[in-house]
Amino acid sequence: MQNLAPIALFVYNRPQHTERTLKFLQQNDLAAESHLYIFSDGAKTVREEENVAAVRKIINKTKGFKSVKVIERKDNAGLANSVIAGVTRLIEEYDQVIVFEDDLVTSPHTLHYFNEALTRYSEEEKVMHIGAYMYPLKAEELPQSFFYRAATSWGWATWGRAWKNFEPNIDVLLKQFDKRKKAAFSIDNKMNFWKQMQEFKKGKNNSWAIRWYASIFLKGGLTLNPSQSLVNNIGHDGTGVHSGINDIYNVIINPKPIVEFPTVIAEDATAYKAIKSFLTKRKGNMVTRVRRFVKEKLAQYFSKK
Repeated sequence: MQNLAPIALFVYNRPQHTERTLKFLQQNDLAAESHLYIFSDGAKTVREEENVAAVRKIINKTKGFKSVKVIERKDNAGLANSVIAGVTRLIEEYDQVIVFEDDLVTSPHTLHYFNEALTRYSEEEKVMHIGAYMYPLKAEELPQSFFYRAATSWGWATWGRAWKNFEPNIDVLLKQFDKRKKAAFSIDNKMNFWKQMQEFKKGKNNSWAIRWYASIFLKGGLTLNPSQSLVNNIGHDGTGVHSGINDIYNVIINPKPIVEFPTVIAEDATAYKAIKSFLTKRKGNMVTRVRRFVKEKLAQYFSKK
């Protein structure tokens, strides 16, 4: 591997999640050799100031990395603006970056996977994004890692050559889609990616991730992914800004390092089929869906009391 990529960690108002995320990152094989940048967004309301302060107390004591730099904002930029600005800043300095948010637990091998892939595919223009999360697939049918069209945002990495293609303007993105592209973008209409684009346009979400995936897709780019996830999201407990309460996407983290990487730069047809199958069945039958809906609403109700 060449020089290790810097790590960008974006935090806000969840001290317990932040502490756990850092704990798992510190246990990574390459943590002590990696530069960590922690971007702390300012409180949106007076009510959130206490939790933001608690998070900052934790991150300012962080050790276990080659260096730790904390960047605290006085105002609230929001997750999307924070990520875009932070990633752009590190890309300008290092030409590559590894990105985490404050609700991800990692394998001890996650940083190694990222850095190995960043080095291996650094000159492959078509490879634009490296993801660490993968749906709970039947991994025994798949290679250790594969190329796929969609970009996951739960632990990822990229290069300057790819990030320069990020298009934040939703109108510029939307006008490039026809019916065929909409279906392909949405995994043959099995995932609500196009709906997320439309909701961003309507102001119903402020996702940087859907615009990043659209930017990759429209450039004909590919993303590298593990067949068994190297991260798990612990934010689906009602505490996240954009996350609900569910366990559909929970995974068992791969305990082993990834040592096999694809040599053919093309989407893996078997992996695509497995992902499409998972997305088709992920919500279960009607009874399961009703139970999940009731569980989520009850959890939301009691979390506000």
